Amino acid sequence: MRTIRCYVDQPLAPGGLATLSETATGHLVRVLRLGVGDPVVLFNGDGHDFAARLVSLGKRGARAEVTDARPVANESPLRLTLAQGIARGDKMDLVLQKGTELGVAAFVPVNTERTEVKLDAERTAKRLAHWQGILAASCEQSGRARLPRLGEPVSLANYAVAESAPVKLVLDPQADLGLHDLALPAAAEVALLVGPEGGLSERDLAAARAAGFTGLRLGPRILRTETAGLAAIAALQALYGDLA
Repeated sequence: MRTIRCYVDQPLAPGGLATLSETATGHLVRVLRLGVGDPVVLFNGDGHDFAARLVSLGKRGARAEVTDARPVANESPLRLTLAQGIARGDKMDLVLQKGTELGVAAFVPVNTERTEVKLDAERTAKRLAHWQGILAASCEQSGRARLPRLGEPVSLANYAVAESAPVKLVLDPQADLGLHDLALPAAAEVALLVGPEGGLSERDLAAARAAGFTGLRLGPRILRTETAGLAAIAALQALYGDLA
């Protein structure tokens, strides 16, 4: 039987009541055909799943009674930060969605020399809210009970200097280092920097290297921005993380 999970941005505890958003309620009622008394699983990003049952349905949202809580231990031992050069259209959505499914712990949208997407303050706020919704929906689907952290858009130079992960990698088709050369320790913390559609410029790569990033080569072919980071994350998980 399929488990129906729903993210709620509020404290949860057994015996308490949770208010579901209008959007979540519409999905549960109109799409999944749930009614009062039906079970759902709620989570708020604190690492637990909360068993609940619907107790009321309204136009502005449903209410659910929390009956139990259990810890969820499916986070990757590999602590991965994906610093993604901001890409056009729905490419960023895809990276966030699939990266969450693959166990990425944090995302940082990065402005690079070749980034074509220009975000003012208003557009940034709207885009961040949209991206946060994608992370929550991806956690609902994949069973994660902790939402990946989402940073605000930042310049590559500022990000590279501020990143404190012990292992810092930048995808570079010309690099000598391959995935099997890394020999990462158990429970490693890794930051991976990926360029936008046009790739990283020489100045971008120089700034990253100056801040301690090491070039990483994936293989003999050039991958699109929405493919490159995800392929690297999947390979890192297989070699050093979830499947190692």
